[in-house]
Amino acid sequence: MSYTVGRVAEIAGVTVRTLHHYDEIGLLTPSTRTSAGYRRYDDVDLERLQQILLYRELGFTLEEIAAIVDDPDTEAREHLRRQHQLLRDRIGRLQEMVAAVELVLEAHKVGVNLTPEEKFEVFGDFDPDAYAEEAEQRWGHTDAYKESARKSARYTKEDWQRIQRETGDLMQRWIVALDAGVAADSQAGMDLAEEHRQQITKFFYDCTLEIHTGLAEMYLADERFTAHYENQRAGLAQYVHDAIMANAVARS
Repeated sequence: MSYTVGRVAEIAGVTVRTLHHYDEIGLLTPSTRTSAGYRRYDDVDLERLQQILLYRELGFTLEEIAAIVDDPDTEAREHLRRQHQLLRDRIGRLQEMVAAVELVLEAHKVGVNLTPEEKFEVFGDFDPDAYAEEAEQRWGHTDAYKESARKSARYTKEDWQRIQRETGDLMQRWIVALDAGVAADSQAGMDLAEEHRQQITKFFYDCTLEIHTGLAEMYLADERFTAHYENQRAGLAQYVHDAIMANAVARS
C-alpha cells in the first residue's frame, strides 16, 4: 500500500513542505514515484518517518537523526529501546518541572531567596516569578499567603529540591491510583488527598479543609490548574478534586 505526500502529511501531523524538505536532503526519500513524478510512500517509509519525528521531538538535529536512522548496525528494535530510554529521561525532567509549576500555581511566591543561577538550577527554563504578581494580587491579603511568603523566604535551593521531590512523588501516586481504578472517595483515595493537604501545611501554610476544597474547585475552574493535572494523566484533575471533596466530607 502506498500513500501520497498529502496523505502522509495528514497522518503524521507535518506539512507537505516538511516532507519535501526531508526528501531534498535525503532524510526521507519516498520509495516510489508515479509516472508523473509524484511521491508515493509505503509502510517502510512511514516507519522511518515515525523514527525521524520522535528523534526530532527529543531535540536531535536533522543531521544527527540522519546518522542515527542510517546506522547499518542499528535495528528497528534498538531504535525503540533507545527512544524508550530517551523518553524516560525526558519524562523525569518534565516531572521535576511539573512539581515546580504546581507549587507556583498554588499561589506561593517562590524562590525569593534564590540567586538567578540557583533558580535556573532548580526550575530550569520555567520562571516561577512569572506568577508571583498575580498570586499576590489574588491572595496577598490572606493569612495563608503571608505565612507561605514567610516560609518560602527561608527556603534554600536544597529545600526547594526536596519539596519538588516530595510533591513529585505524591503526583506519581495519584496517577498510579487513578490507573489502578482506585475510587476517589475510597479510603486510599482520601488518604492521598489528606497527604496532599498535610503537604501544603508542612511546606507553606495551614491548609484547612475549607481551603483545601477551595483549591480542589480551582483545579477544575482554572484551566491552568486543570492542564497541570491533565497533562500528567487524562482525568486526573477531576480525580484529585473528587478525592479532596470526599476527604473533606469524611473529616467534617
